This record gives sequence, C-alpha cells and structure tokens, in this order.
Amino acid sequence: MRERERLRREQLQREADKALREAGLRLDQEKRELFEQRYLQERRRIERELRQEVEAKRHEQLPALQERLRREFQEPSPGVTSTSAPAASVTPKK
Repeated sequence: MRERERLRREQLQREADKALREAGLRLDQEKRELFEQRYLQERRRIERELRQEVEAKRHEQLPALQERLRREFQEPSPGVTSTSAPAASVTPKK
C-alpha cells in the first residue's frame, strides 16, 4: 500500500513538472513550490468533480441495468407461454 502511494506521488510530481515545463515558466524555488501546490490542488478538484459526474451517471443507469438483468435471468413462470406468434410463411402464388 505504501509503495502504491509513493508511486502515485511520484507520478503526480512528474505531471506537475511537465505542466510547469509546458507553461514555459522559469520560476525560483519558492514560486515553483507554489505552482506545484496549486497544480496538485486543482488536479484534486478536477478529479473530485469527475468522480461525482461518473457516480451520478452510474446512479442514473443502474435501474435500467437492474431491470434488463432481471428480465434476462428471470425464470419463466410455469404455464406461461410466449406471446409472440411464429412468423407466417408466405409462398408466392403462381
């Protein structure tokens, strides 16, 4: 678990460094640390918003999924026949 967290922090640090390079900024150590702090803060905000959006969409779609699965796996009741009639064969008249 600690290893995974360490790897995540390293990845975030690399991404913050990349964002700083891509911004074309040359900052002293103090401003660099502030940039990284702000980048990570905004990154967490974006990830939180995305998680909330995904959770809301999942919540919307779950009832339909549950209903489809219920119908798919529901065992037919005894004595109930299919309501669909077989297709009639049409032979052309000569």
